[in-house]
Amino acid sequence: MDRVDAARTALGEIVRRRAGHIAKAIGEYPGVETVTTLDPEHDQFGLFRVGWREERPKRVLLPVFFARIKDGKVWIEEDDTDPALAELLLDAGVRREDIVLGFLHPDERRYSDFAVA
Repeated sequence: MDRVDAARTALGEIVRRRAGHIAKAIGEYPGVETVTTLDPEHDQFGLFRVGWREERPKRVLLPVFFARIKDGKVWIEEDDTDPALAELLLDAGVRREDIVLGFLHPDERRYSDFAVA
């Protein structure tokens, strides 16, 4: 399996595991659900909280994380997880130089331990 296929598999597994973790840890609020996005054909993977809070009617659309594979690297576009998505990818065998923290400004990426692009 090449690096991109391995990253694609790792992202799919992480999405499923994190969705299950959220369901157990915080449960489902009435009107708010956990939505997974698994699109390996277009290399897009995400986890979102979507719906309406009932106590004070308010729209909920929260990205838990969103990542995509672009130019052979995993671009983490949003990450509100603990442990961080990058750490989960490293644990799954994705190389540090194949992970881009896309949520950082391009000028700031060089200060991270990950790829700049």
